[in-house]
Amino acid sequence: MKKSIVIIASLIIILFINSCQLKDKKNIKVKVKYSGALKTIMSGDIQSVISLDSLNKKNLYALGAVENLKGEIQIFDSQPSNSYVINDNLQINDSYNIKASLLVYAVVEDWNTFKIENIKTKTDLEDRIFSIAKSNGIDVENPFPFLLEGSIASIDWHVINWKDNDKIHTHKKHKESGLKGNSENKEVQIIGFYSTKHKAVFTHHTTNIYLHFKTKDNTVAGHIDDLLFDNEITLKLFRK
Repeated sequence: MKKSIVIIASLIIILFINSCQLKDKKNIKVKVKYSGALKTIMSGDIQSVISLDSLNKKNLYALGAVENLKGEIQIFDSQPSNSYVINDNLQINDSYNIKASLLVYAVVEDWNTFKIENIKTKTDLEDRIFSIAKSNGIDVENPFPFLLEGSIASIDWHVINWKDNDKIHTHKKHKESGLKGNSENKEVQIIGFYSTKHKAVFTHHTTNIYLHFKTKDNTVAGHIDDLLFDNEITLKLFRK
């Protein structure tokens, strides 16, 4: 009799522990982390704040600027597509042996997929991301990552290559330093972070989204300045 009671009690404890673990898994939230800040960079401090080698490299998504503003960082599901300007040419590098003056990153194990139609501008995109995230239970009061995949009508982009000893920083000079270009009707992947509370940290004061991209063939990658849509696009938000 006592043995039966002990067995039953043990089973109850195991079931309780498993139930708590399942509940915890369901309540997992994606944590957006960042090192550095745009306002710090604008003050002239462009030194390294973090090494990519120090990051957890499983299911990693990240974007940012290489130390001393010598390139752009893009990491999609742990695969870097970092871009640089070498002798006035764009080069893509897949190394983690890089330091950053600004980095925003998150670990995401799984994504939910949504189709976005009838948007044209970057502002339309920002509004739609907010609406879809909120209606799907994502806490829009905290920063969250997202992905976009598909054909984009037009992307204005740049890859920064800051001049040594230039101490005067402006948004315009950042866009014009290095290489800039326009890619039309390209299949791309875009990584972004949404936040209403990080202006001058990792979003500019006019927007709540920070976007980098790479083309499907991985020949162009960098910071997105503006974009236009004319087709359906796939949005991915982390699965809760």
